Amino acid sequence: MNGHEPLVAPGFGDVADAFLRTIADDGRSGAAMSVWIDGAPVIDLWGGMADVRTGRPFTFDTLSVAWSCTKGMASVLIAMLVERGMMPPYGTPVIKLWPEFGAHGKDQVTIGDALAHRGGLSAPLRDLTLEEAIYPLRMADVLAAQAPLWPPNEHHQYHAVTHGALTAKLVTLATGRSIGRCLDDLLAKPLDADIWLGLPESEEPRVTHMVEMETLSAPPEGDPETLRWLDRALTLGGAITLDNFNEPRFHQAEFAGVSGIATANGLAKMWSATVAPTNGVRLINDETVDALRETRSKGPGYFPQPPPYQSWGAGVMVPSEWQWYLSPSSFGHDGAGGQVAFADVDAKVGFAYLTNRMGDWDRGKSVIKALSRALG
Repeated sequence: MNGHEPLVAPGFGDVADAFLRTIADDGRSGAAMSVWIDGAPVIDLWGGMADVRTGRPFTFDTLSVAWSCTKGMASVLIAMLVERGMMPPYGTPVIKLWPEFGAHGKDQVTIGDALAHRGGLSAPLRDLTLEEAIYPLRMADVLAAQAPLWPPNEHHQYHAVTHGALTAKLVTLATGRSIGRCLDDLLAKPLDADIWLGLPESEEPRVTHMVEMETLSAPPEGDPETLRWLDRALTLGGAITLDNFNEPRFHQAEFAGVSGIATANGLAKMWSATVAPTNGVRLINDETVDALRETRSKGPGYFPQPPPYQSWGAGVMVPSEWQWYLSPSSFGHDGAGGQVAFADVDAKVGFAYLTNRMGDWDRGKSVIKALSRALG
């Protein structure tokens, strides 16, 4: 336990029970959850297996791949930079920071548009190499040079992987530092939070091993052209597979859309600090929170899929039929591995649920529903 004991504050027993029910009883996987209210932890729980190969169990200090919860981390960091005047406001055209981005009619795309999946770059036009895929600035240069897949700002489509290349490039151009270094200096260290974009090699023994890894591909049925672009959005033309996410080189890369690494406590602490002073730190003020969570994209995407549909602010997911969170004032992000992390303005909540068993978003949703009932 490394000196940490499970925490369940009075009144949250049903939430703890809901969490424990999400852990499969086959001994192959596990999960961790952390909930903060008004800047203090009320739940810290973990259970199950972190690495079935070695028999290593989940603990308070277990690190997990955050998958697309990483987009929430990057988007909060950018909100901090905007608030501090280190990055131009969301309404600024991307070309003010990144002139090359304007190629092929993308010159009117704003920073907010790019964060809200409106820039037409959800997938590369050509197959990327693995080196281009895991080094986001290389991927960003490829995306900047290509034509958009749809007229920018007329539609949106989830940028499953390429979003991280865009955020990494914007942060580097604005600050002169890599996105991982910036996250560490401005966010993780001040909060004393175990979250990384670019994991130090020394921390690798703490990382979970993902299980139930199916093929990374688009759904098997539907319009062939739509499926082709959905598949390219996930694999970048075959450059990456799900197995890569169990590899140390992926954990150590600043793969800003999908390869963030965190403990549940560290990630929940970050979200807590967006809505309440946490460890003496408030990351962004109320006005910035409102700008971050203002809905910019919603409904069906350019490559249509069946509902439910997601909604986005400036890089964060906001309540929708896909994920309601706690209330209309919630904002955060979920991940392909079944993870979910968010904040709620009204309840002053920071929440994170991390697991190493792929898929099944209903696990996290079931815990959020129990938390909603506990909060009344």
